[in-house]
Amino acid sequence: MKLLAMLTLTLLSSTAFSAEYLIEQKDKKFTKKELKLKVGDVIEFKNSDPFNHNVFSLSDAQTFDLGSYPQGQSKKVTFTQAGKVEVECAIHPEMKLNVEVNK
Repeated sequence: MKLLAMLTLTLLSSTAFSAEYLIEQKDKKFTKKELKLKVGDVIEFKNSDPFNHNVFSLSDAQTFDLGSYPQGQSKKVTFTQAGKVEVECAIHPEMKLNVEVNK
């Protein structure tokens, strides 16, 4: 019973302290150039442009590809390990966001 209580507390603690950030894609740019967050935090990428974006990262710390999505839609990424993550748009290569993920 004690083990179950400790596991439950650990799970609640890890989710209770995670944060969610909103980064928009607007005017072919991310609304921030840099962002610092912690392992377990989430970024919601919202497309506020009248054309598609495809947000992705090939970084060692976090690899993802959100696919192409239109204006008004958003997709989320949970950052699962510490390190530097460069986020880009496959459609607009000038779009870059540097994320520093800390423990």
